[in-house]
Amino acid sequence: MRSGKLGLLGDVGATNARFALLGPDGGMTVPKTCAVADFASLAEAIEAYLVKEGGARPRLGALAVAAPIVGDAVSMTNHPWSFSIAALRARLGLERLIILNDFNANALAIPHLEAADVAKIGAGAPVAGAPIGVIGPGSGLGVSGLIGIEGREVALEGEGGHVTLAPANARESAVLERLRARFGHVSAERALSGPGLVNLYGALCELAGKSAPSLTAREITDPSRATQDPLAHEAVTMFCAMLGTLAGDLALTLGARGGVYIAGGIAPKLGPARIGPPFRERFEDKGRFRGYLASTPTYLILRPTPALLGLAARLKREGE
Repeated sequence: MRSGKLGLLGDVGATNARFALLGPDGGMTVPKTCAVADFASLAEAIEAYLVKEGGARPRLGALAVAAPIVGDAVSMTNHPWSFSIAALRARLGLERLIILNDFNANALAIPHLEAADVAKIGAGAPVAGAPIGVIGPGSGLGVSGLIGIEGREVALEGEGGHVTLAPANARESAVLERLRARFGHVSAERALSGPGLVNLYGALCELAGKSAPSLTAREITDPSRATQDPLAHEAVTMFCAMLGTLAGDLALTLGARGGVYIAGGIAPKLGPARIGPPFRERFEDKGRFRGYLASTPTYLILRPTPALLGLAARLKREGE
């Protein structure tokens, strides 16, 4: 960075926080992960990380947080942490602190991904300069987009994970009816996230007249379970298909001819072979606009912590 100052990078989710340092030369240290449940506050988690980094004293900071960023007060959507941006900056002794929504940071990473960082799902080719969509299930569901304005990439801020989820067939209607009875409003995140996958599995068990075992999303997606538990297999397939429908909606809304990228913690673990067929079929299944979406590429981000890459790009830009 031209500023010549050490930078702090952090990707803060509801389950884990990942931190790295950005050197004056623009190089990033290997990210380190901590469980957010181990700390009472974000400040304490950062301070513990800096101690492990030999008492590093960064002067600049950029954090991606799973929360809407409006004003100084930030409250995480799926975790009790909340903080004042100004107070956090002062406590950490930073000259400047940038706080972004986590999927804004993921969107900013897209231009900096290398070929090995992604796996293409389906056909289509990107249109240079066209908008890009980003969607990703993890502890919650993140949605963003990337557009070019006056030669710079601008990430779109929003809370697209909380749009109302629509069924695409009778089976999904029955599942969403069960979720509606439980939650009232069924947002996309109620189905397309780690907890959402558990919700889908529970609803399918209920429809089958069975008591749902107490399983985590990781256990439901375990490949070995698919042969033992048909409802777990169906839940994962339905999850991928619903994600494809929502990604197709995003592509149409943004005109994302530059492609739609899948991020988050769940999809990379499923891998392109499992997520690809149900996702891509439903991505393209838009009636008269099937051809439009068939030519729009989709990618699975394989690189761990892409948000840190986006934050580094933003911090470097600030230092220019």
